[in-house]
Amino acid sequence: MERQGVDFIPLKIEGLKGKGLKSIKSLLLLPFSFAKSLAILLRLKPNLVIGFGGYSSGPIVLLASWMRIPTLILEQNLYPGFTNRLLIPWVKKAVVSFQSSLLHFKGKGIFIGNPVRKEFYSLPSKERNCKLTLLIFGGSQGSHFLNKEIVSSLPFLKKEKKNLRIFHQTGKKDFEWVKNGYAKQHFKEAVISPYFFDMADYFEKSDLIISRAGATTIAELIASQKASLLVPFSQASDNHQVLNARELEKISGAKILLEEEFTPEDFAERIFFFLKNRENISQMEKNLASLKKGKVAEKIAALCFELMESHS
Repeated sequence: MERQGVDFIPLKIEGLKGKGLKSIKSLLLLPFSFAKSLAILLRLKPNLVIGFGGYSSGPIVLLASWMRIPTLILEQNLYPGFTNRLLIPWVKKAVVSFQSSLLHFKGKGIFIGNPVRKEFYSLPSKERNCKLTLLIFGGSQGSHFLNKEIVSSLPFLKKEKKNLRIFHQTGKKDFEWVKNGYAKQHFKEAVISPYFFDMADYFEKSDLIISRAGATTIAELIASQKASLLVPFSQASDNHQVLNARELEKISGAKILLEEEFTPEDFAERIFFFLKNRENISQMEKNLASLKKGKVAEKIAALCFELMESHS
């Protein structure tokens, strides 16, 4: 936040859902969270309060609503998270990322989409060549499951390694052993890194993306119209990653491989299929056009001004 020149005010709060006895501590923190949220609102006197769905947004959005300050929530996933579900009765409007999400928002939802960095919206179509280029990542922190299973798949992929080009973002914790795993199987041209800063550039270079199915990843895939093999995180709250991935699968814009179904042999066979059937990748890219929304950030900003003006 400091690097971006944005004021950041921390709030001591913890999630309540699915924590069992640990939720007692979370409940004890709530009065302090509400008190600090009230102090922030009284000091800043905002014209609009926006919640992004995390549990820290609960107290301040709820208090703002009670104080007649316009409120807006953004829901990035197909199925609204616990905090946003609680806030629906109290907020003015809710921006959703999927048309199918509107039924959860009692007439307050507006289907605009989930904004991502502007470079994802204008990526040119990749020209196919003899090599199939894979981009593998599990979010900014990496995915231990994906890292482990991909490395286990390398002996099966090895027979086609001359036809594969691989970019793999591992996260910091797994970087060394994943890099060693590729070296052991003689994937000398694979690019392994803890983090790719210019992710849009790697999207552009890739034919197929292997990733989790978090909200931002899904939005980037839609904006850039990139084909993907999605491996949803099985422990995601409300199973939201599987639900997100199903929206892309529904229009044949992505393939899904669930964690419990993942085997190194099957994964390799799926990659070999795409290697021999490039037209499937091109069709998946075209199919994503039906979900792509333009000027998402601009439309959300316009809605924000509209809510503020209606209150003034």
